[in-house]
Amino acid sequence: MATFLRGATLVALAAHAVSGAAVFKPRDDALGGNSWHKYVRSPSDYLLRPQSILPANTTGNVTNPDGLLGGNGSPTTLTRNEGDTSAPTLVVDFGQNVVGIVSITFAGSSNSSEGLPGLKLAFSETQQYLTNVSDFTRSDNMAAGQKLTNGTDQIAVSNEEYTWKDYTGCQFNNQVCSDGVHGFRYMKIWLDALESDSPYTQPYGSVSISSNELEWSAYLGTPDTFTGWFECSDEDLTQWWYDGVYTADMGTDVFRANETDPRNSASPTLEGKEVLFDGAKRDRDPYVGDLAVAALTTYLSHDNTDATRNILADLANHQRSDGWIPPASINNYTLDLYDYPMWWVVCTANLVMYTGDTDFATQYYDVMKKTLDDYFGQNLTSNGGLLNKTNGYGDYAFLPRSGIITYYNALYVHALKSAAHLATILGNSADSQTWTSRASSVSKDLLARNWDPAVGAFFDGGPCPNAAADTICNVHAQDGNGLAVLSGSVNSSLATSLLDYYGNATSKPYGNAFYDNDLLSTGFSERVYAFISYFELAARFATPGTSSSAFEEIKRLYGWMSTHDPEITFWEGIGPNGSPYEEGFTSMAHGWSTGIVPLMSNYVLGVRPTGPGFETWQICPVIDGGVLTWARGQVGTPRGPIRVSWSKNNNGTFGLEIEAPEGTSGVVCVPSTGFKSDRVVMDGEEVKQMADVPVFGPIATSGEGFTLIQAKGGSHTILVGV
Repeated sequence: MATFLRGATLVALAAHAVSGAAVFKPRDDALGGNSWHKYVRSPSDYLLRPQSILPANTTGNVTNPDGLLGGNGSPTTLTRNEGDTSAPTLVVDFGQNVVGIVSITFAGSSNSSEGLPGLKLAFSETQQYLTNVSDFTRSDNMAAGQKLTNGTDQIAVSNEEYTWKDYTGCQFNNQVCSDGVHGFRYMKIWLDALESDSPYTQPYGSVSISSNELEWSAYLGTPDTFTGWFECSDEDLTQWWYDGVYTADMGTDVFRANETDPRNSASPTLEGKEVLFDGAKRDRDPYVGDLAVAALTTYLSHDNTDATRNILADLANHQRSDGWIPPASINNYTLDLYDYPMWWVVCTANLVMYTGDTDFATQYYDVMKKTLDDYFGQNLTSNGGLLNKTNGYGDYAFLPRSGIITYYNALYVHALKSAAHLATILGNSADSQTWTSRASSVSKDLLARNWDPAVGAFFDGGPCPNAAADTICNVHAQDGNGLAVLSGSVNSSLATSLLDYYGNATSKPYGNAFYDNDLLSTGFSERVYAFISYFELAARFATPGTSSSAFEEIKRLYGWMSTHDPEITFWEGIGPNGSPYEEGFTSMAHGWSTGIVPLMSNYVLGVRPTGPGFETWQICPVIDGGVLTWARGQVGTPRGPIRVSWSKNNNGTFGLEIEAPEGTSGVVCVPSTGFKSDRVVMDGEEVKQMADVPVFGPIATSGEGFTLIQAKGGSHTILVGV
């Protein structure tokens, strides 16, 4: 949605600098170079080895435990005699979360009685949940009679030299079985056997291991694959950007029936296609709501669009007759989630804006229209025009709430405005007007019903447990308040109010909780979702005067995850005292938690598309509120990269360099106050003219004290305070 700002400063300049223009370089080689390569977490190759053995976890008769690392030429040997109660055990550490197929090369084995020596393997993303069963394995989501394993993968180790690979299946009919792909950091190996695997294995004998490797199964995000990158004066923020990319990379994989969620998720229409799974460890099913964040991460890093497009198309092709769109293939496309059809609309709009694929929007336009008008249209109240959710459908967190919920209505506004923008692009002006008008009406009615003047924020909107259906529980949620700002449902004054309240009421050392109390359910005021926190954080960057609170919250949220096991990757959810919110079941590498990537690229660099495929764009960096003195980076587009570099200088000046593809145009926002003077120079020419300038969506730079400049593609240097 474009907002026109009267009285902003405007200048339209050609692509090349005026002769004699001042030359400004915030840093050496500001718009290029490879200094960011050192932050990339991806393995350099599809085959990787563990980094170390955990000495404290080595027990029993284990000789040369480091041998399987491949460094000293001698194998690691585990030996257990009959009668030994202590199983020889060791734990390998891959150094960070990884995903793929484990292989073990054996130098041989020996057995003293019938049956081969058995090995058990258990996998975990953290040491805390590293036990004699995996923190999670695919069979955990299978019905009792269908499980391949009960928490460990089994090996019957042959006497000869050979390499075993952890493929899904069993060595002997339905005995000595393994679950295949695992997402993990730590792997526990010990000499033991299941009684149920007799006579093929026994818990005694000797096993020698020459090496242990993992065949990486996900997207290999080496530096040469990056079409976008980010770097700034804060080392942590820079590193977390790449950690977010790595987290999403781990979940980007080919959809295979025997590697995805076993709860009826296998789909012939997805088989063999690249997708973005929700998590590397689990559930390994592509959920459309997760794409609201994870897809942005992939667009902004590798410009990998197929993984998202495949999911959106598949779910659209499974739309129900009433307009509802399934959230994923799980349960044969029947998992009842209420919010995810709206996220499908938003994610489809994002796909078009980042990739320029208007053909996709045209192909599935009727799907979008049916979702917004038919399915959600029938859920609107007759007297208020608000979505009124009944019981029976869940959402991203399977929350026990019904009624006129702020989150669902703010998300509906967001989806309506996203669809209206697409309709305008495709020339469907009548639909655009209808959806824009409806969004305005819902916003107005939502504010009238759910605003809590006592605290200056939105109520969640539904009743307390066991209360009358038409009552409002005294509870406030992160999801609705954050999206109310991003959807433009409130003005900047109300946005500031609700953000101030929410930050003060829910702050934890590990982020902001997603509820301000526990009236709906125990523990809600202690739980943090990085997924839904993204929308609150984006709202803080988009609201004038609140960016400092965004940086502060980012430091708590991403600082916590990056310094707690397994480190590097970002968690599905955080629970009381900063623990994984569902203990070992928690996915510790979840794509929906990678909001740090779009936050830095879209707000700190300020690069966002305003037309399909960045045909038009805006560059509106948030430079205040944190400790940043400079930032630079690149965003890939179908027409070529957009590069940005900005710097606040000790002499009281500000400099911004941009490069954009020829044939494109956009709006550049620069601060014009707080420096030595308010003089703004672009390509050697002072900016003086005044006009109305369109700005897309809510952004902090729409306030006073900013100069907005219309520019064509090419290279530009802008100086403030000179």
